[in-house]
Amino acid sequence: MTSLRIFFVGGAMSYRALFDWFSPWILIPSLLVSPVAQILLFVYIGRAAGVGDDEFYVIGNALNYAAIPCLFAMSATIAGERWSQTLGIVLATPARRLPLFLGRSLPVILNGWVVAMFGVVVGALLLDVDIPAGAWPAITLVVAVAATSSTGLGLVMGAVSLRVRDSATLGNVLFLVLLVFCGTNVALTDLPGWMAAIGRWLPLTHGIEAARLLADGQSLAGVRDLVLRELGVGFLYGVAGMSMLAWMERVSRTHATLDRI
Repeated sequence: MTSLRIFFVGGAMSYRALFDWFSPWILIPSLLVSPVAQILLFVYIGRAAGVGDDEFYVIGNALNYAAIPCLFAMSATIAGERWSQTLGIVLATPARRLPLFLGRSLPVILNGWVVAMFGVVVGALLLDVDIPAGAWPAITLVVAVAATSSTGLGLVMGAVSLRVRDSATLGNVLFLVLLVFCGTNVALTDLPGWMAAIGRWLPLTHGIEAARLLADGQSLAGVRDLVLRELGVGFLYGVAGMSMLAWMERVSRTHATLDRI
């Protein structure tokens, strides 16, 4: 029961703590206006180049933008303990580390899902993209899976941010890597082989592909393998992130370095 309380209540409180220094109103331009602007930019580039269609760019860029909250918010809920000098207190508690850190991912996943769905819906309305009504429930599920997978990478970024000074720079680099390598605006089949190979081991790649197939009329059963791969990639990054956090905690007990800024 205690672990469940830490998982749900602790995660929600940690996410709310972000707004002690960060106004919630900044979410409107950064998480609602920006993804729509990115969608419109690449749609019109695609039209001018005669490559792809509007649906391709709407889905790709909307799901890609889920990475912004999933990377930055996930890392901030962890690295914020370091900057506020409360990390030592957190690690001194007897609470199990799995619910302590994974519980912080739930609000982040929801945030990423909202951002991506907002992009898909608004982009489709603005550009008159025809997505079958029956495809929306499955797309909603795939977007949730993609947000979960991206949050796994955010957990890795959060672990790294306990040692680096500027995690925002790292987040911007990772976001651009996902933009280029995940088939967001260039299909994997059109990328060089080495780039496509890297993309298949990154979050969002399989989710974007599955969402596009659903929008084209494919059934959820038809994209099951892609959804499972997306979940698998997210799981691998989540395990890597938790392992890195555990390793850094062990090292910090020896060298007293984890909460240095």
